[in-house]
Amino acid sequence: MNCRFCKNELKHVFIDLGEAPPSNSYLTALQLREPEKFYPLKVFVCSNCFLVQVDEYKKASEIFDNEYAYFSSYSTSWLVHAKAYTQEMINRFGFDKNSLVIEIASNDGYLLQYFKEKGVPVLGIEPTESTAKVAREKGIESITEFFGEKFAKKLVAENRKADLLLGNNVLAHVPDINDFVEGLKIALKDTGVITMEFPHLVKLIENSQFDTIYHEHFSYLSFTTVKKIFNAHGLELFDVEEIPTHGGSLRIFAKHKNNTLKQIEKNVELLLDKEHHLGIDSLTYYSGFEQKATEIKSDFIDFLNECKKQGKKVAAYGAAAKGNTLLNYCGIKDNLISFVVDASPYKQGKYLPGSHIPIVKEDKIKEQKPDFVIIFPWNIEKEITAQLSYINDWGGKFVKAIPQFQII
Repeated sequence: MNCRFCKNELKHVFIDLGEAPPSNSYLTALQLREPEKFYPLKVFVCSNCFLVQVDEYKKASEIFDNEYAYFSSYSTSWLVHAKAYTQEMINRFGFDKNSLVIEIASNDGYLLQYFKEKGVPVLGIEPTESTAKVAREKGIESITEFFGEKFAKKLVAENRKADLLLGNNVLAHVPDINDFVEGLKIALKDTGVITMEFPHLVKLIENSQFDTIYHEHFSYLSFTTVKKIFNAHGLELFDVEEIPTHGGSLRIFAKHKNNTLKQIEKNVELLLDKEHHLGIDSLTYYSGFEQKATEIKSDFIDFLNECKKQGKKVAAYGAAAKGNTLLNYCGIKDNLISFVVDASPYKQGKYLPGSHIPIVKEDKIKEQKPDFVIIFPWNIEKEITAQLSYINDWGGKFVKAIPQFQII
């Protein structure tokens, strides 16, 4: 396997999580009777550009298909984040009725709806028809397509270059990152702005977030490496923000290199220096991560086995991809966790891939009164514990495994 950015041969393993099914491929009752496909989940780090990456074991077109079940609007905290972002961009850059905001991987219109409310023209690019359909029902024009150089040229031919070209949690999801970033350059107006948000590799390592590794995340990104990628395509990062979403993310701001209207902010050099001092450009920095995952795995399995021995009821909240990575890495099945609750009706009635734990409505918690509720999407822990605070009435407790096993 060669690096998807610099083409250097990959020899250094960051972590090997064994084999797992695609984390967002939820199963119907009928599919439980059929053989299930598992793919390697082995992650490498490039010794040249230090891009951390997994091979495209399953094609992106197969992962992001018409049955894709992740809908962004079912997290209230994520909607709050999206609305705040919209206002920040309007305040900072002055987008108005004469601007065009294009979002790549626009999902169900969770973000573009707020620009639309402000009278700013929008366009969504979303490869999954299931989510794009919901966005269209909100009045948001959405094209069902994968973004890249070819599609960007099509936008240019239609005179639809972006004043703001954004993508939240999409940069890590593209198998051909060079084609994607070249597309960004092509689709951006001369004076336009790109913003991308993605989980910060530094936080992944610091907080043992191995559960954020799954097949639809092809790359795990540091600011240092992203800067190299954008520079290689004639784009310059002029600002960066460290934000709390998804356990610690970056929001980068990019422009055309020849756009002199926007100055390079101090945040750029500060974060580059911070990463350099951490050792982001040394293979030593990436060693030892697998050992942390092994320790969490051991603690989590011991807890579940002890609960079963004592006759304790264990349920979970959030049919999240990160939860599926954890479950499959630990080899957990439905004999240790009875059910998982999820707010999305698109997941309810189905089963988690690999573990085959049933996905149900929240009423099941009130009915069954579990002793423990495991929080899989730990990034929205506060939202979940507030929503399910009533489990305290019968002495129920919350549990999370990342960054270390903990009974809350």
